[in-house]
Amino acid sequence: MSKVSDRATLAARAIEATGLSDFGDPWIFENLDALIPVLNSEAELTEVGVGGAEAMIVTALTNRLRHVDLIKRHPEILDEKVDIAAVVVGLPRTGSTMLHRMLSSAPGMTGVKWWEAQNYAPFPGEERGKPDARRDAAKQYLAYMLEHAPELMSIHPMSIDQSDEELIILGLLFSSTMIEGMYHVPSYARWLVENSRTRCYADLKEILQSLQWQDPARRGAKWVLKTPGHLMALDGVLDTFPEAKIVMTHRDPVQTVPSYCSMMTTLYHMGSTVDRERIGAFWEKRLAELLDLFMSVRAKVGPDNFIDVRYTDTTTKPVEEGKRVLAEAGIAVTPEIEAGMAEWVEANKREDRAPHRYALEDFGLTRELVEQDFAEYRAAYLGEKVTA
Repeated sequence: MSKVSDRATLAARAIEATGLSDFGDPWIFENLDALIPVLNSEAELTEVGVGGAEAMIVTALTNRLRHVDLIKRHPEILDEKVDIAAVVVGLPRTGSTMLHRMLSSAPGMTGVKWWEAQNYAPFPGEERGKPDARRDAAKQYLAYMLEHAPELMSIHPMSIDQSDEELIILGLLFSSTMIEGMYHVPSYARWLVENSRTRCYADLKEILQSLQWQDPARRGAKWVLKTPGHLMALDGVLDTFPEAKIVMTHRDPVQTVPSYCSMMTTLYHMGSTVDRERIGAFWEKRLAELLDLFMSVRAKVGPDNFIDVRYTDTTTKPVEEGKRVLAEAGIAVTPEIEAGMAEWVEANKREDRAPHRYALEDFGLTRELVEQDFAEYRAAYLGEKVTA
């Protein structure tokens, strides 16, 4: 079985594709050098999976080259002021996607679009404000994903123009839970926590400045960011975007853990043979760790930076919750903003999608294990008693 090529080979492909050679600060190569051996030793990649991993890495490096070149040619990008109003960080499957898309769709708000997350740097010859080629590339990639995993639209609906997670951008910096969400790489997840949790945030801010510069209509808008992966590095988020409120969505892990394991199974099996039990064993512990990291940072900085949202409130009274979150983030909720959120909710009803079915037992897990591993979180945020 073939293996993912070494860093030098993949970097050479990116250089050949772009005609550029300056990768800027080389810190990302430390991450990539840690990732590639784990892809080859743990991920159980099929031939298709090896090809997909190499394509992801080359895409990441070509974006890096083009971004560095863009900043050189337009240093005024670094003068852009991005106003981050809120960062939604709840665990996967807690209503965070719905809340994020509803908030960022309102007038005067914005978020990273799915199409631009796939290629955040302009293609060669692209005219500012006319990203048609990148949008077409995103359409093709989304079609490929849905052809090979049609159930994704039930689990995590996607559209190239909907706001989505900057997790994807951080993944292209080899610095987010996107990597472990695409490939079974437990050793890399551990390495990332211990070695490189926060360095990516300065780069993320610069990329957001670039996205705003590319679309001047965003200037003055309030950004809403979102990804559960930020739980791994909330200190980095708060240091980089001190003005932002951290929005934590809460739902019982007894429901969220199997739901996410189901999603991960779908994604992994596009290019891997890893079985459900190994997926369950990894992600049950990993999600518990992310919540432990969240609680640790929150204990240090205090509650003032945080806004708590319960899943049931997001699903039963979404616009009311959206108004509350925006108000607590310091945004005046106008009738236009309220109407914009209501319009999004009406256009994106859950009943328009097939049901997503899952159970703990599908992944070798039990309710008792989840209750034990998430006991502190459940007691603090869900009102569940901690049992011995």
